[in-house]
Order: sequence, then C-alpha cells, then structure tokens
Amino acid sequence: MMAPVQHWHNGEYVVTTDKSQMDIGAIHRYLTRSSWAAGIDYATVARSIENSLNFGLFHQQQQIGFARFITDYATFAYLCDVYVLEECQGKGLGGWLIECCQSHPVVNTLRRLLLFTSTAPWLYQKFGYQPVNKPDYAWTITRPDIYQANRDVQT
Repeated sequence: MMAPVQHWHNGEYVVTTDKSQMDIGAIHRYLTRSSWAAGIDYATVARSIENSLNFGLFHQQQQIGFARFITDYATFAYLCDVYVLEECQGKGLGGWLIECCQSHPVVNTLRRLLLFTSTAPWLYQKFGYQPVNKPDYAWTITRPDIYQANRDVQT
C-alpha cells in the first residue's frame, strides 16, 4: 500500500515521506557506521527504503536525518533506522522527526508500534513508547553480524 506523501516544515527544515527524495547514499553512509547496522550494504539499504514508510529530514535539500516504519498499514509498524547526523544534533530535530513520524495519518491509527533501541530512551518515552518488561511476552531472533556474514559469503 502506498500512503499519500506527507511534508512537515520547521523553519529551514523539512521532513518528507517522498521516497524519491530519500538520499540512499547518505542513508547508507550513516547506517553502515551505526551500532545497529554496521557494514550493511547499499543494495540492502535501497531495498529496505523501497519497502518501508520513510521519513527523510532535510536542511536546504541535504538529508541530515532519517527514520522508517516497516508496516502493514493496518495494525502494526516497527520504527527503525532513526538518526540525525551528529553535527545537527542538539537542535530538537530528533524529537521533531519522531513527532512527524507519530503524526503521520497512517501511523497514528495503528494498534501497535514497536521500537528496539539502546539510545535516547527518554526521547521515545516522550512519545508514548514504553519498555516491554513482561516475561515471555516479546520474543526476537537477532543476528547482529548478519551484514558481515553475508559479505564474507559473497567474497
């Protein structure tokens, strides 16, 4: 399902869900050095953007941040790959990016939103995210070295 393109403006900053505006190279450069997607290849980033509801944060047409939801557009969405470039942090842009994500007309009708993060829990709590502290409730398979393992197989 395609959701209508949304735009939010905050002074010189813009958040858009327009996939054609996403700078895949910039997103890849950040993600490949991130703690959660280190070594991810360009093709995987491009495929993830193609199959997600994306939020690009721009300053004067330069992408400086990103977030995306993996969603069925009906009941559930998983928020991931959230970042604001280090040199642009401290201006409230991360909070504004999450605010834009949460106010999207599809996202704000979903029954459940999920987020895995070890950074800035205070930010997400402001928007209603709560830790899952129930035994035997949330389960996961995590493969932290998958991008490196895939690279080793391909070479």
